[in-house]
Amino acid sequence: MPTCLTFMCATGPSATGKDSTRVLGDPSSPKTGLRQADAPSAGFPCYSLAVRTPSARCARMADSLGVRATPEPALRDIDYGHWCGRTVADVAASDPHGYSAWFTDPDAAPHGGESVRQLCQRTAQWLSSVPLDTERALAIVEPAVIRAALVHALQVPVRAFWHLDMPRPPAITLLHRDGNWTVRFGDVTFPHSRQEGHETWARPYRAPSTTGAPPWPPPGGAWGAVV
Repeated sequence: MPTCLTFMCATGPSATGKDSTRVLGDPSSPKTGLRQADAPSAGFPCYSLAVRTPSARCARMADSLGVRATPEPALRDIDYGHWCGRTVADVAASDPHGYSAWFTDPDAAPHGGESVRQLCQRTAQWLSSVPLDTERALAIVEPAVIRAALVHALQVPVRAFWHLDMPRPPAITLLHRDGNWTVRFGDVTFPHSRQEGHETWARPYRAPSTTGAPPWPPPGGAWGAVV
């Protein structure tokens, strides 16, 4: 039985790719009073593994879906260093050389945080640690983590990171079989329940529409899709 791992991207109004007012990172803390589901909602299965990025945005998305997901530090968003909490326009204006290097060199960390390569490495390590007997898993993550997962699953160079478009809706499924990952895009369908070996299926989940672009456009070029 292959491992079926679905990544859902936590998006919102600030996640649009070409918005120069977008704030980098998710510096806010989860709001108190969020509804904590005692069990998954009727439209979702009991995952053998359900995790999320330890951010307020991903906590809110898990809560809205009625999924009890465990914060997973290895799937945290990329560390933006001293850029965290600043807008794209501010970074581009105050540090144009660092801004450019961020998109051209996967080892660059002009913000003093984490490089793209480091993000891809820890994401790959987490994927390699998923138990082989995990039949169905869910990960609610930030866009950068999905791109890092695609780099690993598709076995493409880390330089391809910024050329991977988010699917619409922003969810992908990775299937692990015979030591390899395959990628599926499109709507995510969740089973209601299992009875005597049979599954009844809910209607496909369609995530809120989004531009699906990376956090902000790289200098001098449109986004291309590797996949």
